Amino acid sequence: MKTPTLIIASLQFGLFFSQNVEAQRVFETDYSSQADLDVFIVDYESQCDLKVYYVDYSSQASNDGLWHMADYASQADVKVFFVDYASQADLKIFIVDYSSQAGWRDSSKQHLLD
Repeated sequence: MKTPTLIIASLQFGLFFSQNVEAQRVFETDYSSQADLDVFIVDYESQCDLKVYYVDYSSQASNDGLWHMADYASQADVKVFFVDYASQADLKIFIVDYSSQAGWRDSSKQHLLD
């Protein structure tokens, strides 16, 4: 049986790290003026700031690059507008095939989703 001290320490450790993880529930707006970020989807991974994998459930959107598309703006952590040109974008993303590939290529843009 675990001692109470060990159990409490484990819970505190888990709470510390869970507070540093930003959920990425995303809502697509109709207009740039409604969005927090303008986003462009690039054709090649080498061109992106963030590699994104779309997840099916908001509970899976627990790491950088794992995005769940919210149905309503009120459910989202960030509202985005997809622009037509890379030069218009605050953030350039590349869509990956596997969740393990998701994450930052250019961590200097990380503050945009914090």
